[in-house]
Amino acid sequence: MTLVFFAIAAIAKLARDLPNPEQFEGRSVNQSTKIYDRTGAILLYEIHGEENRTVIPFEQIPDYAKRAAIAIEDQKFYEHEALDWRATIRAIIVNIWQGRISQGGSTITQQLVKNAFLTPERTFTRKVKEMILARWIEQKYSKDEILNLYLNQISYGANAYGLEAASQTYFGKPAKDLKLEEAATLAALPKAPSYYSPWGPRASELEARKNYILEQMLKLGFIDEEEKSRAQGNKLKFASPSLGSIKAPHFVMMVRDYLNNRYGEEAVEREGLKVITTLDYRLQEIAERVVKSGAARNSELYNGRNASLVAQDPKTGQLLALVGSKYYFGDSEPEGCVPGACQFEGNFNVASQGLRQPGSSFKPFAYAAAFRLGYPAETMLFDLPTEFSTYGNICPLTNINFEKDNDLCFHPENFDHKFRGPVSLRGALAQSINVPSVKVLYLVGIPEAVKTASAFGITTLTDPSRYGLSLVLGGGEVKLIDMVSAYSVFSQEGVKHRQSFILEIKDANGNILEKYLDNAEAVADPEYIRLINDILSDSEARSPLFQNSLNLTTFPDRDAALKTGTTNDYRDAWAMGYTPSLTVGVWAGNNNNKPMQKQAGSILAAVPIWHAFLEEALSYYPQETFTRPEPSIREKPMLNGQYSAGNEAHTILYYVNKNDPLGPIPQNPESDSQFFNWEIPVREWIKNNLRQADLSGAKI
Repeated sequence: MTLVFFAIAAIAKLARDLPNPEQFEGRSVNQSTKIYDRTGAILLYEIHGEENRTVIPFEQIPDYAKRAAIAIEDQKFYEHEALDWRATIRAIIVNIWQGRISQGGSTITQQLVKNAFLTPERTFTRKVKEMILARWIEQKYSKDEILNLYLNQISYGANAYGLEAASQTYFGKPAKDLKLEEAATLAALPKAPSYYSPWGPRASELEARKNYILEQMLKLGFIDEEEKSRAQGNKLKFASPSLGSIKAPHFVMMVRDYLNNRYGEEAVEREGLKVITTLDYRLQEIAERVVKSGAARNSELYNGRNASLVAQDPKTGQLLALVGSKYYFGDSEPEGCVPGACQFEGNFNVASQGLRQPGSSFKPFAYAAAFRLGYPAETMLFDLPTEFSTYGNICPLTNINFEKDNDLCFHPENFDHKFRGPVSLRGALAQSINVPSVKVLYLVGIPEAVKTASAFGITTLTDPSRYGLSLVLGGGEVKLIDMVSAYSVFSQEGVKHRQSFILEIKDANGNILEKYLDNAEAVADPEYIRLINDILSDSEARSPLFQNSLNLTTFPDRDAALKTGTTNDYRDAWAMGYTPSLTVGVWAGNNNNKPMQKQAGSILAAVPIWHAFLEEALSYYPQETFTRPEPSIREKPMLNGQYSAGNEAHTILYYVNKNDPLGPIPQNPESDSQFFNWEIPVREWIKNNLRQADLSGAKI
């Protein structure tokens, strides 16, 4: 009895402190969240700067809209008295089980009360207040009046409060003219307006939620099967995005998603946060301009309709510029194009959401692993037509047919379909030669290469067993934003700074909620990273690859490293480069993975965008140089820059045990599963190209 008494007393006290439900306009004033660039002077975006609301009579709200709201929010609205006890008890059980408020079970009346009078906090006390006020509301107003107040009160996102503002914002028409499918779409938004925004990256999820609402309306007898099918089949036509004044939209939407996930969408919309981001708006303007012009050029010349760019300060991990696509607010697409299958979707952030194959831009991670294991840059490998067995078998090395696929063997080609004979690791990486690079990956092992890439910042290569030797040619999918983070580790000689896009967040009272702290970690020995930097910044070494485009890879009096990548059939073109002060990555292609025309490799489609950005951006940075690596001397054949020893020439596997490259020469080199696959082409090359006398001390 004592517990019951105290419970009643506590509830009575809560009830005394509650606002008068007749005073709907007496609620606290909402404050917008403002997102700024790094200076704090340039406003990028204001979330719910003011409430856009037009109250309309209940008679002007179409029945479709009323029924859609009931179907998704409160199917027993006209049956219960303020509370749906079954849903409430279910929510209480779940919340007790999880130890927190994770499920609501709120009726439309409760949602009205929460939005009009209460804070968005998820506590048991607020829930009790909500239930008391909901009972009072039901005693004061009729069900139709409550539904009318709800539909004129609720937030639909994009600063639209109430159904009329939402109808005008999203469909450019008054609410009374809404069609069934449009009414169901608006009913889908209040749960998470930013998440389900039709102009955001999750338009397909909004479509699925709309269709679910139509299914529920059919189940409740609100519509018939024909109406449901017609509404699900009709294509929605949204009005132009009404985001107000917005700068760096892809970056801003990424920040907004972060804020919503960390603080809750309602808090972000109402509590007046001040967010200082890492964005350098000077660089952002350059990035947007060069991406737009580069994508236009690629579209005309190579049928590559989109591009993306990310720039990061490698010394801090702070993102300085991010362009997720050439134009956030869309572009014309073929009739019937659906999200995810279009050549270009403006609001899709390729930089942070796109999973694309990186082509040869993945190679530096394999070479870094090789240098760590002790292979010097002078190590010799043979660039010859070579089969690589994937299951330890010996491939048909005589009469190799590169046009015929072999499930048990892998036969990479070089981009120019030429084979160069003996090449050093320096030359192979600088000129992006495929066959030696596949050999490098085999020598270090796929798990070691994946481990290196992951330590540097690649988050998507989580299972080495999924990949084969084609991984070094871009056989795994990555994100551009991750690649920029990983290449920043090269820039900083093995030190990784955690990627960040927030400098500071304050609440409306000026209290600091979070602040940037540099999180630095040494993930690689600087000496072998200096080898990578020395090779990738060597314009002379890469000149055979770039030829007439070499000028696009250099900047006067600057050290600039660059690695490109082009995937099969020219689906993706990459330019990944850095200086000691700035890391920049560019992707070019089509969102739907449609190939560009065959001449549109990275040198033509991505490098011009990369160069155009850096040419302007570097003016804001001092001249810096990379630290040169110490020379390394190895006595072993192949590791010492010579491809022969004692008037003989063999594959590197003849001299090196890949599990112990600096150890003794193997006693039984043929025990390596790849030995004969690599050795026989070497013998053929010697027979056709060199006399025996030419082998003595052969070195390039």
